Amino acid sequence: MRSSRTRRRGTALAALGLALAAGVAGLGPSGAGASSHREAPLIAADPAVDNTDVYAFASPDRPGYATFVANFIPIEEPNDGPNFYPFATDAVYNINIDNNGDARPDVVYRWTFHNIDKRGGSTFLYNNGPVTSIADENLLFRQTYTLQASFNGGPFQTRVSNAPVAPSRVGPASMPDYAKLRNQAVTTLPGGWKIFAGQADDPFFLDLRVFDLLYGGNLKEVGQDTLGGYNVNTIAIQVPFKDVALNADAKRNPVIGTWSTAERPRVRITGKTTTSTKDWVQVSRLGNPLVNEVVVPSGLKDAFNALPPDKDASVAPVVARVKDPEVPKLIQGIYGVKAPATPRNDLVEIFLTGLTTKAGGPIKADLNSQLNNADVNPSAFRPSEMLRLNLSVKPTAKPNRLGVLGGDLQGFPNGRRLTDDVVDIELQALEGAAQTGKLVSALAAGDGVNSNDRAFGTSFPYVALPNVGAVNNGTSAGNFSQSSTAALTPPRSAPPAEQSVRTAPVAYSSHDDTMNTVITATLGAVAVALAALLIVGWLMRRRRPTAAGTPQNPLPPSAASGPDKSPA
Repeated sequence: MRSSRTRRRGTALAALGLALAAGVAGLGPSGAGASSHREAPLIAADPAVDNTDVYAFASPDRPGYATFVANFIPIEEPNDGPNFYPFATDAVYNINIDNNGDARPDVVYRWTFHNIDKRGGSTFLYNNGPVTSIADENLLFRQTYTLQASFNGGPFQTRVSNAPVAPSRVGPASMPDYAKLRNQAVTTLPGGWKIFAGQADDPFFLDLRVFDLLYGGNLKEVGQDTLGGYNVNTIAIQVPFKDVALNADAKRNPVIGTWSTAERPRVRITGKTTTSTKDWVQVSRLGNPLVNEVVVPSGLKDAFNALPPDKDASVAPVVARVKDPEVPKLIQGIYGVKAPATPRNDLVEIFLTGLTTKAGGPIKADLNSQLNNADVNPSAFRPSEMLRLNLSVKPTAKPNRLGVLGGDLQGFPNGRRLTDDVVDIELQALEGAAQTGKLVSALAAGDGVNSNDRAFGTSFPYVALPNVGAVNNGTSAGNFSQSSTAALTPPRSAPPAEQSVRTAPVAYSSHDDTMNTVITATLGAVAVALAALLIVGWLMRRRRPTAAGTPQNPLPPSAASGPDKSPA
């Protein structure tokens, strides 16, 4: 049995693996690295439209309904007033769904935002007294939004206008009952849709303290949620399965793919901004977590954010690197840990096609590829990076944080729930766990962060209430234990010095690996393999404009009575 010291070191070395991946990605010290937080040069300068995470899951408390959550504006410090964090009014925010596998959106939900600013020249305050309702006159700055929807390439139709946005959470004196404000910002539409826009706790959890010389130089700065205490802006929608399923039939066609995008109006060389429907430019995109920021070098990150999914498979060199990643071979050469055999078609399935026996891949399961839909035309299917979800898999009463790899088929990479530990899942998958059907024991500790710092809700929109109070209240600086005798990062030319502790072999390791050799090598290989694998992300740019003409389905089945123009 491993000693507590060895377990702690295993966790630390897991963190080092993540650090290596981040280092390869060329992340700078100006921002935290997370699912997609400040991951590219251009979008880092435009946080209002920066996607951070996308979640998609069958609603656990409402059978037959799917929930989609997209977060924007990374690293929101709760005290950062007086303007706090409005959505951009000169941008559009989209949640896109592909149900036939051609990597083009069949359903698009689009949010546009509007300001109501009563401050004028009289005050700098966000509110001039306690705010007890979403329409309180003391709330001097507020936002509303319009939600439009397009189905099967048809024109966008307005489902609601002037819906209220939950304000940024100023504090207990200004907003003594913020939960009430959140509830008032949930709008119900005809057909059963529920929609929400507003601030929330950042639900993504991980440790990514890579910038302090690889976790402090002594590998002790681990197990702390990097994003704990920070907020994001959330858009969320809950709709019946039939509204997103191919041919409105979720029994025959249960698999969908989803990703979020943000668009800005094109600015011409003359400096004139144009806002016609043909002049919107995609500036941010997110499907699977951890694609852009942990791998793509700075010169390619902006292209990642701009490419539409139907172009992904056309970038042959990148697809080749997914099938034959460089890093596992590098780690094998340094540490002697055997890399999974290539070509890595298991990774192609996980990230580009979904799991299916119909594509001839090594993972013998039909789970979340649109090829499994009965009415899909296989010849039109395009491998592409998106988050795929099988709507027919019922929610589990006790979700396993490791999702599919933990035996819970409703978890990531089959969609993504708020509680899914995507860092640990992807590390396991990249080291071949999906091929062998067994978890790699050396990765059990992962990054030492297994859950969010705040409890999630049990009903829509599920995200936790925003944090309030300073992040820098003493928990983010100077509190890591420092030991002058702690081991430093081992040299790249040799395995770590500890040779006395041995362990049973793990997947792809030789029998004479020491504990530290196995853990360091495996985690290093997996983490930076994550970089090599997820470089598939550099592929993205420019979303195709919505097709004009008469739509096959101008409105979803649930909204046959027509669009609603006001909040319910």
